[in-house]
Amino acid sequence: MVPQLVHILQTLVTTGYSTEHSISGVSDPFLQVQILRLLRILGRNHEESSDTMNDLLAQTVLTIMDIRSAAGLRVLAVNILGRFLLNSDRNIRYVALTSLLRLVQSNHSAVQRHRPTVVECLREPDGSLSRRALELSLALVNSSNVQAMTQELQGFLESCPPDLQANCASGILLAAERFAPTKRWHIDTTLRVLMTAGTHVRDDAVANLTQLIGGAQELHAYSVRRLYSALAEDISQQPLVQVATWCIGEYGDLLLEGSCEETEPLQVKEEEVLALLERVLQSHMSLPATRGYALTALVKLSTRLRGDNNRIRQVVSIYRSCLDVELQQRAVEYNTLFRKYDHMRAAILEKIPLVERGGCQVDEEAKESKETAQLSEAAPVPTEPQASKLLDLLDLLDGPSGDAQHPPPLDPTPGGTLIHLLNLPCAPPPPAPIPNLKVFEREGLQLNLSFVRPPGTPTLLLITVTATNTSGGDVTHFICQAAVPKGFQLQLQAPSGDTVPAQGGLPMTQLLRILNPKKAPLRLKLRLTYNHFGQSVQEIFEVNNLPVETWQ
Repeated sequence: MVPQLVHILQTLVTTGYSTEHSISGVSDPFLQVQILRLLRILGRNHEESSDTMNDLLAQTVLTIMDIRSAAGLRVLAVNILGRFLLNSDRNIRYVALTSLLRLVQSNHSAVQRHRPTVVECLREPDGSLSRRALELSLALVNSSNVQAMTQELQGFLESCPPDLQANCASGILLAAERFAPTKRWHIDTTLRVLMTAGTHVRDDAVANLTQLIGGAQELHAYSVRRLYSALAEDISQQPLVQVATWCIGEYGDLLLEGSCEETEPLQVKEEEVLALLERVLQSHMSLPATRGYALTALVKLSTRLRGDNNRIRQVVSIYRSCLDVELQQRAVEYNTLFRKYDHMRAAILEKIPLVERGGCQVDEEAKESKETAQLSEAAPVPTEPQASKLLDLLDLLDGPSGDAQHPPPLDPTPGGTLIHLLNLPCAPPPPAPIPNLKVFEREGLQLNLSFVRPPGTPTLLLITVTATNTSGGDVTHFICQAAVPKGFQLQLQAPSGDTVPAQGGLPMTQLLRILNPKKAPLRLKLRLTYNHFGQSVQEIFEVNNLPVETWQ
């Protein structure tokens, strides 16, 4: 059918039209559109049909992109959309931005040529246009243009509507994390975002920046000075205040050590630093978590400053009667540290060693398990003297070891003499592992749940949510939210990231801790929101087929 359809369409396009089928000088446009839609279906994944229609499709963008068209023809289609961006009609510009957003994953270099025009669309007064331009701009960021694009996006962030600030701020932070050329540039970019739209950033922005600063030892002095100056100017942006107070508490000694080569000379007195932290504690804009950061920073400065600590102790004592329980507990513990354990204060308040992200803890646990296995293989089977020593130690609970009688040799079986002597039940076999469960799959994105019930806490269930992506485009801004019925307690840990890379890249994981004191049947309600192939997706569904081992 394809050759016949191409012939009909070519006749409609090239020959004259009859007045009875003419609309604004176009011969039967409805028939043309229907033929183009049919060709789009027939040419998908079919090379012979695509070759037949290639010559006719120089002006039809969507059809070109869906069939196996020549590479030059696909570039031409992108260029046509680029010219649409210059059109005075807002609807045409919106269609062009939406179409380019769909094509950016498969034709990134071709769309990249129109980056200046896309950036210009950020300044559109129409909210829908600027939103589409923002999504496309973030998709165009790569390692070669990250500095220029970030500068443009930060300029947009300063004047964009409030409903776009969260997406813009999160997009800039994600791009900086993926493509930052240097750690200093990464820190500066994150700080500028926090100073401009700190209240709109994701919850993990504070942890990510403290992790970044802590891992860049050569930038500790530079960071603490930048953050101190920013905090002195504005204490309303809570994420910025939290990072600044954490940094001052950790590296306050560097703040007072003369000048830093990478910043302008900054002369700071100890009294000024303490006064600034007290202002944060007293501000009505400070959240309870922010006050916790500030109080901890004050206590840490007691070992980093050379002056008298009476002022710090007085401030800590004030918050022992604070209505916020968390802050009150910290103040009581810090006051006890000053009063009873002052000789240990310097050691306890040392700089926090930060663990590198990316699973170093898992690597350490694996290494420890490997070493344990090697020791087990190398160690001989316990003999009678070793068992006697063990029982001698246990006899210390009842009386002197000299009065204890040495037992007969141990039975190597699990139900041997040692078990009977201690009146301990035989150890039950370890429970069988709970099978994993696939709960979601769409366009290459897959969600799997794995379950662990810690032996010491039978009412606790640990669920690891693992998101994988086998499609050709990254899944970005991925958020997984969960809810459980009444009677359960749910705690969602921070995810490993918000991007699920394409082509089976590193999966994204998130831990759910569920407490089930009544051991009732468990049901989960999940809500997924993410961007995929330029489209925002939201899925809400229930998981009712959890294995019985998760709650019995």
